[in-house]
Amino acid sequence: MTLPSAAFRHTNAAPYEPLRTFHPRRSQLGPGREDALARLWPRWGFSVHDAEQGPMPQTADGLLDVPRLFGREAPLVLEIGSGMGETTAAMAAADPARDYLAVEAHLPGIAHLLGLVEAQGLENVRVAHGDALDLVRHRLPESSLDAVHVFFPDPWPKARHHKRRIIQPAHVALLRSRLVVGGTLHCATDWVEYADAMLEVLDADPGLENPSGGFAPRPAHRPVTKFERRGLDLGHEVRDLVVRRCQ
Repeated sequence: MTLPSAAFRHTNAAPYEPLRTFHPRRSQLGPGREDALARLWPRWGFSVHDAEQGPMPQTADGLLDVPRLFGREAPLVLEIGSGMGETTAAMAAADPARDYLAVEAHLPGIAHLLGLVEAQGLENVRVAHGDALDLVRHRLPESSLDAVHVFFPDPWPKARHHKRRIIQPAHVALLRSRLVVGGTLHCATDWVEYADAMLEVLDADPGLENPSGGFAPRPAHRPVTKFERRGLDLGHEVRDLVVRRCQ
């Protein structure tokens, strides 16, 4: 029997395209998550790169048709690398006036989030499989996002891999351009060296302002996930950065 997850794949980045900020990998999902993927993906998911595996609703000019995707017009929050989806589900449940688009590269997290959406009856969450930056670059117009969340991205700790980090000047400029003026970019990491690098990059962007003047107090609306709790139990320092588009 062919499992639903077998149909999902990543396209390789072409030589002239930007480096991917994630490393594609395959993991077995287990029966429950395979079932969630089979039943719920056609309803709530789409693929960034593969039209055969969940076509993206598009406007006449090829952009993501957000009102058609959600069935309404509302401020949009983009979750980049939603992991297992606990944060997305919890924040969306507490924030029904905004829509949440979670983009994740790895299928276990996608399947788990779909299960959470069903179990909690969430109407304001949709899920995309693939490269979030590619989606932002080619399918989202400027000033279309109310917020961008980048929680616990891969720190790519080796110096030779730092070019793959998502929080770097070119990526931040791209994300900032898609925010409305006053919209927020919220990052969190438990990798202290990466946190310091994030702060330097965000402070250097002339279109962003940092109301906290540095690291932000941990916002109460960002729930503690199992991943974060494991890091805290190991003595990791979790740091939040919340900046706002000012121009």
